[in-house]
Amino acid sequence: MIRVVIAEDQQMLRGAFASLLKFEPDIEVLAEVPDGIQAWEAIQRHQPDVCVLDIEIPFINGLELAEQIRNAGLPCKIMIVTTFARPGYLQKATEAQVNGYLLKDEPIEYLIESIRRVMAGERVISTDLAAALLMKEVNPLSEREAEMLRLTKTGMTTSDISKALFLTKGTVRNYLSSAIQKLEADSRQQAVNIADEKGWL
Repeated sequence: MIRVVIAEDQQMLRGAFASLLKFEPDIEVLAEVPDGIQAWEAIQRHQPDVCVLDIEIPFINGLELAEQIRNAGLPCKIMIVTTFARPGYLQKATEAQVNGYLLKDEPIEYLIESIRRVMAGERVISTDLAAALLMKEVNPLSEREAEMLRLTKTGMTTSDISKALFLTKGTVRNYLSSAIQKLEADSRQQAVNIADEKGWL
């Protein structure tokens, strides 16, 4: 029996996926949760064989959760499901040593079969995602520049970032200016949008 935990914030999708999996004689759904915090609690409590994680779940996203699972030395297989074929996301998933990375618009049969394949020791990646990885762009941002854009994305101003990181406003502006240049953007907001779209934040 393959024991599964599902983390997906869209209730209808989560419920449909869990219901379909319950029809499979060799798969048992231990928990279905809407966010990363509950997913982490369920994974620690149930010790599943496979956890199916949406990237865009609240509080702790699927990729951060994958890293937590690996860092904690938990043996469960990790499958990421996403709406987005973003090379940056796939790169992060690869670094987190996930076992499966699938697009949500795959047929449910493919998803179910992928759970079995992952459990058997295979690595499964949707064809469109594999193509995206081959075509991936190199992230030109330094970690500090990416951090500035991440904080800008949350609505923080130059002054806010300066206080939070104990940097001068000039230093913050320099990092943001450098990021804008590297991404060939017209503004910091456009730089945030470009970097976010590519999965670099």
